[in-house]
Amino acid sequence: MASPYREIFTPPGTLSFSAAGLIGRLPLAMMGIGVVTMISELTGRYGLAGALSATLALSAAVIGPQVSRLVDRYGQARVLRPATLVSLVAVAGLLVAAQLEAPDWTLFLCAALVGFVPSLGSMVRSRWAEVYRGDRRRLHTAYSFESVVDEICFIFGPIISIGLSTVWFPEAGPLLAAVFLAIGTFWLTAQRGTEPVPHPREHHTGGSALRSPGLQVLMATFVATGAVFGAVDVVTVAFAEHEGAKEAASLVLAVYAAGSCLAGVVFGLVHFKGPAAKRWLVGVCAMGVSMIPLLLVGNLLFLAVALFVAGLSIAPTMITTMALVEQHVPRAKLTEGMTWTSTGLAVGIALGSSAAGWVIDAVGADRAYVVPAIAGGVAVVIGFLGYRRLTRPVPQRGGPDGYDGIDRHGGERPEGVRDNVA
Repeated sequence: MASPYREIFTPPGTLSFSAAGLIGRLPLAMMGIGVVTMISELTGRYGLAGALSATLALSAAVIGPQVSRLVDRYGQARVLRPATLVSLVAVAGLLVAAQLEAPDWTLFLCAALVGFVPSLGSMVRSRWAEVYRGDRRRLHTAYSFESVVDEICFIFGPIISIGLSTVWFPEAGPLLAAVFLAIGTFWLTAQRGTEPVPHPREHHTGGSALRSPGLQVLMATFVATGAVFGAVDVVTVAFAEHEGAKEAASLVLAVYAAGSCLAGVVFGLVHFKGPAAKRWLVGVCAMGVSMIPLLLVGNLLFLAVALFVAGLSIAPTMITTMALVEQHVPRAKLTEGMTWTSTGLAVGIALGSSAAGWVIDAVGADRAYVVPAIAGGVAVVIGFLGYRRLTRPVPQRGGPDGYDGIDRHGGERPEGVRDNVA
């Protein structure tokens, strides 16, 4: 591991909470695609499979920010454990209903309740923000590392989920995802020493973190970006089946994540100067353009190469997004703010996977990559329209009286200035 990555694990407990976050985030990559594979194996209905995956994502989008708002107020351990239990019971109900061929409405009901699953990526990143408050260089490296962890999950998660569901039994992928969720959440919440201090009710004036104009732009753009991810997942599974090698879908999606992982590792080694918003816009444009070659895919090898190249822009854009969230959202609402970006992705994944499922059923998998191509174009348009909001100076709002030790234009803590956050 390169030296900057070793440095961030010097404080006690950092390696442990990051490892717990890795395990707890595997379900993010496993559950949706696992449900798609499970339902397609049991019924052959890609429309239903995509709609259920969309319901999972939408429920997380609606419930997740509320869970994170409670976390900011009452702490991770008090909130995450009961929320996770509700999600685990819902997953169990979904698997039983699918196996018993229950009416579709029961599947959708259970899928909706799975949305209580916490956003462990936001929880881990908020711990890093607490550990490296005011140290922008190490915080950039920490965020980069967590984006690499995200991509590791997306490399191995689909392989495990699709592989188990196609080789063992259809419900195996979502079942193991639930096990990982339980282990990761309860391990993370057992680590009280690194848990961010909850902020009392009086520090939560001003309503939701989503009132920030900058956060609104980031979330809207991530809706379109999530549609890219959701559509690519569903279409790739169907395209691989069309090519007579459905089991290869997990490997192709792993190549997509590998491109992002590689870019994230390199990106974390570079200490950037200048406005983060400009780097973010370049990343969004690169993601949108990278969807165009998918329209020309003719075989799985070409698809894998195109997705690897497309993946190179993902992690850098995600890393920069988290830095922008931290700039535009008060510290007392940081976990909620980070979760809203995850919410944008979740909504987009829901829309993209659902739209892709219906397009596959209507015109076939070989034409369905038009869905992520359109979504990528929408992301670019939103990015350009909202760019000026991200470049406007914002108040320094770390604690109840505001300062968090970070220059909002991308610099370090001013020399001689103390952090006044208790």
